[in-house]
Amino acid sequence: MMEMKPLLIEGHQVTAVTVQLPKTTLLAITTDKGYIMCGALDVGLLNAKLADRGILAGRAVGVRTIEQLLEAPLESVTIAARELGITAGMAGRDALLKMM
Repeated sequence: MMEMKPLLIEGHQVTAVTVQLPKTTLLAITTDKGYIMCGALDVGLLNAKLADRGILAGRAVGVRTIEQLLEAPLESVTIAARELGITAGMAGRDALLKMM
């Protein structure tokens, strides 16, 4: 099952995506410029192979719901996200606000 729903974060609309897969759930929240995602996101790949795309993204591990993804500290972020001031340890919600 897949669910997409709009969320408001301090007056800004984002899209939350939940994908139920066998034995795991993929979670992502996206803005028009970037996104945060659960531990399935391979930040190393984005930085090594796709750095020229300037992808704004962050990864939080151990999250099981969209609400947890918003509150969890990011475990890693892309180079482009760091250049925007998004850092590991920053709450997902705060990273999304910087991606507006």
